[in-house]
Amino acid sequence: MRKLLVPLAALSLAACASTGVAGHQRDVFASKPSEPIGVRDQGVLFWSQATRDQRFRHMDRYFAGFDTTPSPHARALPHGASFGAKTTATLDEYLVANHAAGIMVLQDGKIRYEKYGLGFGPEGRWTSFSVAKSFTSTLLGAAIRDGYIASLSDPVVKYLPALKGTAYGPVTVEQVATMTSGVKWNEDYSDPNSDVAKFLSIKPAPGETQEITYAKTLTREAPPGKKWVYKTLETGLLGDIVAAATGQSLDAYAKKKIVDPAGFSGGIFWMTDVTGSNIGGCCISLHLSDYARMGQWVMEGGQPSVPKGWFAKAGAPQVGFGDGYGYGYQWWSYPDGNFGALGIFGQSITIIPERRMVVAVVADWPSAVGDKLEAARRKLIAALIAAN
Repeated sequence: MRKLLVPLAALSLAACASTGVAGHQRDVFASKPSEPIGVRDQGVLFWSQATRDQRFRHMDRYFAGFDTTPSPHARALPHGASFGAKTTATLDEYLVANHAAGIMVLQDGKIRYEKYGLGFGPEGRWTSFSVAKSFTSTLLGAAIRDGYIASLSDPVVKYLPALKGTAYGPVTVEQVATMTSGVKWNEDYSDPNSDVAKFLSIKPAPGETQEITYAKTLTREAPPGKKWVYKTLETGLLGDIVAAATGQSLDAYAKKKIVDPAGFSGGIFWMTDVTGSNIGGCCISLHLSDYARMGQWVMEGGQPSVPKGWFAKAGAPQVGFGDGYGYGYQWWSYPDGNFGALGIFGQSITIIPERRMVVAVVADWPSAVGDKLEAARRKLIAALIAAN
């Protein structure tokens, strides 16, 4: 079975390190870089597990970013019936065996299971890693709904003219959203010279984000729309498209289009690059309950923020991998109409529409990815689908 969890540009994150900054509105493409005064190490992939246990809950202390305020009307999550002893034991065992910091299962909008580990708790915020990609995709839907982006068929250069004449010149917004641009990219996390390791270390050109400056250096390996390759950079470009089209930072737009309508009980901390632009492909921090609220709101259609039916397309296999698995608009699609958001070290939101169920997990797996770890997660989801 194809590996479904793909790491982010974690090797590069140390290049963005600084203390957290609070705020909302700002010049999205500010040319003055923030001064790195915080963590100066090789990046999160090389942190020890003990270090990750502590820092994943406090990323705003180690990286630059911006906070939103909570929703003024937090969505209530009442408690429903607990699972039976067998299913509860399965959840408890997963929590411990997979070094999870928290698991919340909603069914019909009610909490059927909520438990924490690693000293984490309901008032803390845990990092998302690439779960943020699905948030950026949702903001793309909102920008279409609001009329800022006319069509998924629009060329990328309509919104990012700095990419004219580059490998992204003939690429559409939809091809970036599905990661089928055909642009050559190396997402090897063990190689310090890979694209994913370097793109957030580049010095940005004036008026550009680091993603745009780096994208200008890339070449083509396939015609647009013909080859799927996972590229964290492209979610960054998707975020840049949304920011350019709306004239708003991602965190500010997310406040209006996700945090408030979904009823988040806490704000989003969203990491930024050295220009002060949110990193579209990575790194928001949320309460566990707000990851669950996101899944519930998405399952209900994401109204009034996105076009009706948006998630039926975004969570469907626009690119098929076989056996019911695929990739949509920055969401992973699974068999039987299920879909979800994934991030390294075990972060996930799984949406199971037929069971009206949402499963939110935050964790610090012993490694960023792993076949056994992913198999254990699939087994957990299968047990929940089968549970009474």
